Amino acid sequence: MEPIAVIDFETTGMSPGQNCRATEIAAVIVEDGRIVGRYQSLMKTGVWVPPFIESLTGISNAMLRNAPPAAEVMEAVAEFVGAIPLVAHNASFDQKFWDAELGLIKRQRVQSFACSMLLARRLLPQAPNHKLGTLNSWARLPVTGKAHRAMADAEMAANLTLFMAGTLREQHGIQSISHNLLCRLQKVPAKKISEALQLARHG
Repeated sequence: MEPIAVIDFETTGMSPGQNCRATEIAAVIVEDGRIVGRYQSLMKTGVWVPPFIESLTGISNAMLRNAPPAAEVMEAVAEFVGAIPLVAHNASFDQKFWDAELGLIKRQRVQSFACSMLLARRLLPQAPNHKLGTLNSWARLPVTGKAHRAMADAEMAANLTLFMAGTLREQHGIQSISHNLLCRLQKVPAKKISEALQLARHG
């Protein structure tokens, strides 16, 4: 598989907007089956962190007061990732924030997102559920740190994506695995996934 960038945001809420912004981002570059690069930073937007979010993530308003400005962080992470294809767990969430925060610095995403959660629902139906922490425990993947911190979650999603690439190779005989294949498979209805995997194996 070509290099991929796995990202994770921590935020003040569910959707980007005037009262909801990112508080932290991490990105890891995966190449040749391992993580080869990492970027992580808190980011200051001036938006207040509600107590519930602080207790979930451990990121407080006090911590963000001395964080670099969001614009500076997004410029740095956009340069770090470049045009490398993106992956996130529950990518619809991270994609919204990636696009919104990039938009505020007059930049635009050029690559597509694959979603490790949608892929897990299709490739790992036997897992107890498809939350990131559950999947990592179930697959006996490394503990990467505290859940709901951006770097720990990005590394977990990267390890999970590599695990699913291994599943595609070892269980389904698909040797040529690309980001484009992941994007295609995540859109296949669960009941048709066997047929899609067979086509991928022979295609």
